[in-house]
Amino acid sequence: MAKRIAQFYKVSFEQFKEGYQDAFGEGKEQDIRRIYDEIKLPKRATRGSAGYDFYAPVSIRLKPGGTIKIPAGIRVKMDEGWVLKCYPRSGLGFKYRLQLNNTVGIIDSDYFYSDNEGHIFAKITNDTKEGKTVCINAGEGFMQGIFVEYGITRDDETVEIRNGGFGSTT
Repeated sequence: MAKRIAQFYKVSFEQFKEGYQDAFGEGKEQDIRRIYDEIKLPKRATRGSAGYDFYAPVSIRLKPGGTIKIPAGIRVKMDEGWVLKCYPRSGLGFKYRLQLNNTVGIIDSDYFYSDNEGHIFAKITNDTKEGKTVCINAGEGFMQGIFVEYGITRDDETVEIRNGGFGSTT
């Protein structure tokens, strides 16, 4: 039986709006609010699925070689000792070579408490070698997250506390 160790939440509207405008430029507040209101929390497709599907907040069209940053509007609170590893959905990777730009997204357990509310972003690239354009409709799965337990060394004495988002720990 799998352990129940986490809970997904939406970020605040203000945080989503900031992430949306950073990724896509200015937009009408009412349009951003509509997009925010329609964000779905990640979920598994079947009870045997390891991955939680993340859904695109907007429609995405990526030509070969194209890259886009997606504000998921999602944050996750998880028990210490766990990490959420994010990958492209298997079918998108297989059909289009859709890739996360950082290869595997790592969401640490303390990211939930960061200054940006732990807002999860994905930067994806269509790395097709067959000239295929990727089309993902708003509300369709584009990424999957898998929770993994991890260990630390016996002599680990780390006491620092996270206070920022991407790259804040280096």
